[in-house]
Amino acid sequence: MIITVQKPLSEITESLKNFKKIFIVGCAACATKCQTGGEEAVKKIAEELKSMGKEVTGYAVLDTPCDTRIVRKDLLKSDKAKESDAVLVLACGGGVQAIAGLTDFKAVPALNPQFLGTIERIGIYNEFCSMCGDCMLALTGGICPVTRCAKSLVNGPCGGAVDGKCEVDPQRDCAWALIYEKLKKQGRAEDILKIDRGPKKFSKPKKIDNTRKI
Repeated sequence: MIITVQKPLSEITESLKNFKKIFIVGCAACATKCQTGGEEAVKKIAEELKSMGKEVTGYAVLDTPCDTRIVRKDLLKSDKAKESDAVLVLACGGGVQAIAGLTDFKAVPALNPQFLGTIERIGIYNEFCSMCGDCMLALTGGICPVTRCAKSLVNGPCGGAVDGKCEVDPQRDCAWALIYEKLKKQGRAEDILKIDRGPKKFSKPKKIDNTRKI
C-alpha cells in the first residue's frame, strides 16, 4: 500500500491561490486506508477550502485514481470537474499524474507519498519494501534487508548489532538478526551462510507490458 500524508494546508493553499472553483478527487484505495484520501478526508478539506473563500464545485472518491481506465470512466464525464479551475487530488503521485495526463484539468496534489508500507494498525505503518526490482525475500525468510537494514546490506550483517539492535539506531531491530531468527524457526538457519547476491541491481523498467506473450 502506498502510504501518504497530507501536505501542509499552507502549501495546498499556495498551489490553489490562482484558482477559485475547485473540484476534489479522493482515492478509495490506499489513501482511504491511510485516512488521507477517503470520503471523510475529502469533506474535511472541502470545508477548509470553503472557509478560505474557495468554491468547491464537487468531489469524487475514485476506486483507484492511478488507473487511467477509472479516470476515464468516473472523472472525464464529470461536468462539475470540467467547470472547475483546478482539481485537488487526494491520492499518490500516480493518481495525480494519471489525472493530469488524461485531462486538461489543472491537477494539484494534496498529499505527499511516503513509502510502500504495511499496516500495523490504523494510523501506524511500516516501510518493509523499497520496490527495488530485485526481490530476495525467498532467501531471507520474507524480511527485506534492503529496506529494513540501515545499511541495506544484502549478504549478511555488518557485525555492529548489540542485543539484536542496530548500531546506527539502537531503537531499531537489526534486520539480519530478524532474518536469522526467522530462518531458524523455519528450520533453515544454515541458509543464511549461503546468501550471495553480488552487486545489487536497482535498475527497473519505466514501463511494463504484461500483455505480451512470453
